[in-house]
Amino acid sequence: MADKILSYSSDTSSSFSAQSRAMVSGKEASMDLSPELISLRPPSFDEYVGQTDSVETLKIAIQAAKLRNESLDHVLLHGPPGLGKTTISHIIANEMEKELTVTSGPTLEKGGDLIGLLTNLGEGDILFIDEIHRIPKVVEEFLYPAMEDFAVDFIFDKGLHARSHRYQLKRFVLIGATTRVGMLSSPLRDRFGIFRALDFYTEEELVTVIKRSAHLLNITTDQEGAWELAKRSRGTPRIANRLLKRVRDYAMVKSDGRISRSVVEAALTLEGIDAAGLTVLDRNYLKTIIDFYSGGPVGIEAISATLQEETDTLVDVVEPFLLKIGYVLRTSSGRRASQSAYRHLGMLPPDK
Repeated sequence: MADKILSYSSDTSSSFSAQSRAMVSGKEASMDLSPELISLRPPSFDEYVGQTDSVETLKIAIQAAKLRNESLDHVLLHGPPGLGKTTISHIIANEMEKELTVTSGPTLEKGGDLIGLLTNLGEGDILFIDEIHRIPKVVEEFLYPAMEDFAVDFIFDKGLHARSHRYQLKRFVLIGATTRVGMLSSPLRDRFGIFRALDFYTEEELVTVIKRSAHLLNITTDQEGAWELAKRSRGTPRIANRLLKRVRDYAMVKSDGRISRSVVEAALTLEGIDAAGLTVLDRNYLKTIIDFYSGGPVGIEAISATLQEETDTLVDVVEPFLLKIGYVLRTSSGRRASQSAYRHLGMLPPDK
């Protein structure tokens, strides 16, 4: 009981800014693994919303592979967090009717970790590696012959008695997901047969996602409420589903349980998310560039030091959406705040 009380106290003592950051970061949290949210994943491409070109490419590749009775080519998916890379891997496994094994780059610390996964894969099974750019170099080298020749090489003994043994694997499909495709080495990147980039969703696509999720969660929402929620979801389905649950809680306690525009505005204002989907951290990022560095240009390290936030947090969580909507300009000299950013914060843009 004491452990539970301490755990609860630790959870409730987290700061408001940390809560809002986690809500819109797009990173997979423990709550994302609950059966309720997993059930929101579409089981097939027919129910999948958005990423039209990528979905069409994958559907053609899957149908062609099934007609030839062969395995699918290795697939690399890249883009910001929360856009559906993991969901697509589940759908590919369902469409191919094969087993899916899920892991991530940071967990593969030694070559033996990867070999254990590869040797347990059946014919045509799928191995999904999230954040594949974070695989250690020594582990990555085991992937080269595995992806190309479907074999792994073992070295026995050392020195004069060293000898090599090649273990043949069953033909498998590797699906890699990354938020930083530029950090992948060329030898690894070139071994993927299908290379697709996922982009942010439009508001129309997010409305469709929200309505589908609301139906599955038995939530009543009107058209205006769905649109307002889509506008504040940063073009990311994972964030849209997460905010939908927070608005649902607010509607049940503070209203009649229905999600309307006014309920969405009140609930997300309480969470620190404004009309454009910006959080407290986003606004502090823009204000730092404007107030401390006269609108820029300024280096990311200087912004990180001023905000006392990790550089990776700013690059992976904050900047992608701000760049997408044109609030931040990335130049060779550093980051600059655009005139749209000034207007959004209620400030007068500087003269050109």
